[in-house]
Amino acid sequence: MIACGVIVAGCASQSNTLSTSPEAFNKALADADTLSKGGNQDQAIAAYQKLAAADPTREEPWSRIAQIQFQQQHYGQAIVAAQEALQRDQTDRGAKSVLAVAGLRVATQSLGELRQDASLQGDAKTDAQALAKELRDTLGEDALFPPDQSAKTAVKKKRYVRHVAKAAPKTTDAADAAAAPAQTPSTPAVAPTATANGKATGNGADPFSALR
Repeated sequence: MIACGVIVAGCASQSNTLSTSPEAFNKALADADTLSKGGNQDQAIAAYQKLAAADPTREEPWSRIAQIQFQQQHYGQAIVAAQEALQRDQTDRGAKSVLAVAGLRVATQSLGELRQDASLQGDAKTDAQALAKELRDTLGEDALFPPDQSAKTAVKKKRYVRHVAKAAPKTTDAADAAAAPAQTPSTPAVAPTATANGKATGNGADPFSALR
């Protein structure tokens, strides 16, 4: 029992030393990096995990684990470790890169497995429709995009149509009048005028001709 107590006390002391002393933590981190560079990846991961448990606020162990898991093509574990690192330091570009590329490779592998399905063979349009149906059935959703996104898209389309309608030039009354065919005004009828001889002149006759 005394021996066990000494071991537990020693472990607690080492953990406290790593969590309270940046120098000791950095020294242990460098030792784990040496294991990783030497090809002892499993031992390096175990060392990084101990460091992560010793000081949960440090992101370096998680970032190192993410990189090792990515190199070993363990993309799921790499994504988890990268997310842990980014929760502690959002500026970790290495963790961001691992998270992005690992996510793309997981998606590519999943799509490749779906592509090999016999039901997805055919032309591009048929293949896309079958793939969309497969994804909807897998996710249990009728649509691949959230309804609110569709609503926002519809609202944007309505606003665009209204904007185009307002921007279109309106035809004025003057333009309508100019475009309409010109109508020839009717010549008013001239009443026949009686002459000195008692004869009436027709339309357009000179009423003073009888006086000349």
